This record gives sequence, C-alpha cells and structure tokens, in this order.
Amino acid sequence: MRKTRLLAGASIVAAGLLALTACNSGSPGTAPGADGAEGGSDSSQLWEVASDVSLDGSPTYERMVAADKVVVGVKEDQPGLGFKDPITDERGGFDVEIAQWIAASLGFDAEKIEYKTIPSANREQELVNGNIDYYVGTYSITDKRKESIDFAGPYLITGQGLLVAADDDSIQGPDDLAGKIVCSVTGSTPLQRIRDEYAPGDTVEYDTYTQCLEQLRAGSVDAVTTDQAILAGYVAQEPETFKIAGDTFSEERYGVGVPKGDTVLKDHINTLFNDGGDVWTALFEKNLAPAGIEGEQPTADE
Repeated sequence: MRKTRLLAGASIVAAGLLALTACNSGSPGTAPGADGAEGGSDSSQLWEVASDVSLDGSPTYERMVAADKVVVGVKEDQPGLGFKDPITDERGGFDVEIAQWIAASLGFDAEKIEYKTIPSANREQELVNGNIDYYVGTYSITDKRKESIDFAGPYLITGQGLLVAADDDSIQGPDDLAGKIVCSVTGSTPLQRIRDEYAPGDTVEYDTYTQCLEQLRAGSVDAVTTDQAILAGYVAQEPETFKIAGDTFSEERYGVGVPKGDTVLKDHINTLFNDGGDVWTALFEKNLAPAGIEGEQPTADE
C-alpha cells in the first residue's frame, strides 16, 4: 500500500502541504478513468453497484436494507471535498463521491442515498442516535471521538493550516497569532488545537466555514483555521481574495464515521479502501488535483 507523504501544492497552494489517503473498490467491475467533469455528483461509471451483498452482524447495514436507502452525513461548504451547488442543489467533491462509492459497495446506487448536512459539533450524536448510517466529511479520527463512535480509514491525511486575506503578510504561521482573531467551526479539532496550543488574541466560532469566510472577507477576523485540504478549495475558488499562510502544523487523519461497535461495517469499508487504488485515483484527479493538490494513499488501518 502506498505511503502518505506531504507535498507542496501548485501556485494557488504554494505554501500549503497536503497528503491524501486512498480508497479502493471491493465492488465488482471497478475501473479508473474519471473524465475530469467538474462538480457533478455522479462518478458511477467508475464502479458497479454490488449485488448479493451480505454483511452478517452489521445492524447498520440491516437498517439500510430495511429502509431501502442509505443516510449519509456530509458537509456542503467545502469545495473539492463536500460541496452543494446553491443553484442546482447538486452535491459533489471527493468526500461525497467516496460516500457514493461506499454505498455502491453495499448495493445502493446514488439515487438511494439521502444526504444530511451535519454541523461538526453534531456528528457523533447523529451517529449515536442512528440518524445517519455513516459520515464522510473531513472527519478527523481522534481518541475522544472513538469513545462514542468508530472510524473506518483513514482515507485522507492532511494537516491544519491558516487562511488569511491575500494581501496580509503579517501571519506566516500559528506563532504569529498574538493579537489576531481566528475563526473556525464549533466542535472542530482545529478550533480546539488553536485554543490549546497557540495564543491567538481571540477566537470566534460558527457552524460552517462559509460563515468564517464571510467574516474574513469583511475584515472582522484575521484568519480562518482548518485543514489544508479544505483551505486549498477556498483559495482555488477565490485566489485573489484568500491565501494560505505558512505550512501545516498538525496531522489530521480523515475517517468514515460509523456507529460504535459495528465492526462488520467498518471492516467492509476498510477492505473497500485497501483492495485497490484506481477508483480513488480517478476521484482524486477529478476533485482535488485541479486545485494543485497531489497525494498518495495510505493504508486504512482503523
């Protein structure tokens, strides 16, 4: 299995570093070759919907079968990862298509996926309550979260970074935050880390990064902090407005959140990720490479 490495992005992410993990298909007929179409939520040509699936001992899978649908928790304001077009309502991005691929391996096509946009602070509780079957949305694997849920993966590895105004040279990294106001989302690991390990002048929090971006545009905050993989998408959309300041200063291992104790489902997803790389590569090239990001796949070992 390929190892994760950190690498410099292209011009729009010149200061950023990113590493990605890979997913692989356990479904029949998987094949590489994304067509590079932007945004669209359908990459089903890369795989076949599995038939005769058996996940004995998975209560989550049994619930999916009984409901004849999959309920997936996602983000909708992260370009390249999890994004919902405000005009067409179409969802796309690496995370969204990873979620579709998992569903296909369980026997459900894209039309049988119900997406729920879940704020970061509510992710564990939604899984505990059984309101979603799994969660794919820049969800860092942490010991604290593993007290109440399980993770499959990782399927992506990145690091925390800082987004600032394109004309701001006063912030080169987290050690330059004295007297600065930093924004992040409630319940996120980047928000907690910036508070615990660094010394910003103040922090503010919102439910979504879109709200933080609005504050940065208005000059109400000096920086937005989250993972470089997310920040790269914002810079790609508005390179004259935003830039990444400095290098990453953590390692974030993104996983698929699943209900606690459903080892059968977790192992199924890990096998899906580890059995090959062609599908992941195609999804990566379609969704993340256009932002100047490079990546290699790690082993899903949770």
